[in-house]
Formats: sequence, C-alpha cells, structure tokens
Amino acid sequence: MTAAGPDHIMRVAAGFGLSKALLSAVGLGLYTRLAQSPMTLDEIVSEYNLQQRPAMDFLDLLVSVDLLERDGDGPAATYRNTPSTAMFLDRNQPGYIGGILELWENRNYRFWADLTEALRTGEAQNEIKHSGKGFFETLYAKPARLEAFMEAMNGASIGNFETLAETFPFERYRTLTDIGGADALLSRVVVSRHRNMSCTSFDLPEVTGIANRKIEAAGLGDRIQAVAGDFFTDPLPGADLITMGMILHDWNLEKKKLLVKKAYDALSPGGAFIAIEALIDDARRENTFGMFLSLNMLIEFGDAFDFAGAEFISWCREAGFTKFEIMPLQGPSSAAIAYK
Repeated sequence: MTAAGPDHIMRVAAGFGLSKALLSAVGLGLYTRLAQSPMTLDEIVSEYNLQQRPAMDFLDLLVSVDLLERDGDGPAATYRNTPSTAMFLDRNQPGYIGGILELWENRNYRFWADLTEALRTGEAQNEIKHSGKGFFETLYAKPARLEAFMEAMNGASIGNFETLAETFPFERYRTLTDIGGADALLSRVVVSRHRNMSCTSFDLPEVTGIANRKIEAAGLGDRIQAVAGDFFTDPLPGADLITMGMILHDWNLEKKKLLVKKAYDALSPGGAFIAIEALIDDARRENTFGMFLSLNMLIEFGDAFDFAGAEFISWCREAGFTKFEIMPLQGPSSAAIAYK
C-alpha cells in the first residue's frame, strides 16, 4: 500500500493562486493577444507593463497546468495558446467563455475571502457589506454593467442552450416562454434550429430593451417577443414549454418552490418545465462545479443555493408535475425536466 502523502492537499490548497493566475491572464487579454502570434517573455513584459521575473513565473505556472504552451527554453522561448485556450479564451472566437471569468476576476474572487464568515452567518458577502446594495440592485444600476453581465452569462450558457436545442424534442411543441430570459439568447438559439417554435423572453423592463435589440439584429422579431414583467409578482406568459436557465439557483427554497408552481400553472396540459443548472449529483460526491456554484450563491445572496436533481423532482412533484427527466448538457450542467 502506498503511504499517504500531502500532494493532493497541497495542490488543492494552492488552487487559489492558480485560479487567480488564470483570471489575471483572461483579464489582461493575454489569450486574445496570443491568438495573433506567439510572444516571447520580453514581448509580453513590454506589452502589459509587467515585471520580468514575476511575469516569467506567472507564464510558466500557466504552462505547468496546460493553460499556455511554450516553445523552447530561455530568453528566445515563445508562449502561445493551447487548443482549448485558443477556442474558449480568445475574445474574438464564438466559443469565448471568458466573460464569466472576467466577472470573477473583477468582483467574485475578492468576495470569496469571506467564505468562512458566510458559512457562520449565512449572509451574503458581496457589495452589500460595503454599500448596502445587493447584487441585483448593483447590477441594474448601470445599463452598461447589466449588458456586460449578460454577455458574461451568455458565454457560460451558449453551449448548454445549443445542446438542449439539439437534444430535446422541440418538434413536439409550438410555444416556449423563457423566464428570466435576459437578452433572449435561449429563445434565439431555439427558434434558429426549430422553425415550428415561437418564443417569449420574459424579464424585467430594464432588460427587454436589450433583448429587443438582439432579437431584431438576428432577424427573429416575427418569432420572438420580449415581454416585461416580474416573475415573482406577475403571472408567467403561458406556453407549451417553460424554461429557466440558471434562474432557480439564485433563490431560497421558498422562492424556488414559488417559481416551480408558477411554471406549472402557466404550462399547457402536456407541457414541460425545463430548468438548466449545474445540477449537483444526488449523492453529492461528484459535481464539484455545482457545489462551487452553490457556495457562490451563498456569497452572493446568503440563502440561495444550487441543488440536486432529486430535490428538483420533489419540488415539482409537490407542484403537481407527474413525470421527470434529467438530461445531461455540457460539462457539469444538465436540464432538469418536469412534465405536466
């Protein structure tokens, strides 16, 4: 039997530094610049006004975990993207997911320093501690900030929406209402692939102007409408399908159950409610990202949390749904589906 060692513990413990190195590289725009051509250490130092020795350690740390490639050794060595960073971290690529990493770089990373306090108090640790304004109040205060947040979430969601559009049998339905639809990305993806579908993107008034602009730019104004409303206080627009992409995890249990019941009430007979989330596995042993996101909801909102498929099913059964399905999407994400 191999003696236990501390290597795994130390790798995880040092993960905060590796995470910050990646977030810094994305924030600098390094991967986008390297998409143009490889660069030497001196060129990167000059381009970004860095100090020589720490810059070398920073770059080679990313090389050591396959987040950069380096050709050669010494001063003449050049750094370039890996296949994955070229695809997902170059801002000019359609698969760019760096928007959410930029958000974590600019705000979330610092709030996680107070995780222990959050665990003890159950209270949010974000801007509300310093300004008295919560996440959504801060976000909606400036239109540019709101739109930047939507772009960040789009990068994290587009793959899941495309997989759902390819996998779920949309040909059996005609209408869809996307609750918390933001800039109507899910609706745009669905109607682009399924000509039988028409969609309603339902969100707050501050959002519908952005959604209408995106809908018109895509030439989909005849098949998607953006409707303004508050999904807690207003009736949900009825449809054959009700979707919520990364919406349920923002709220506490009481509000989760309220949204599930409102989805049930808004659905046509035989319709389906689809929640797209990084569902935690029922045994709570495998989906590291889902549990990370759940703690992030603690940091952001205090009483919000991510959840397992079995929990979703129990809430839906309580609301009146009778049939359930968990459909894997991309990476750690799934579509939890309840049929009326």
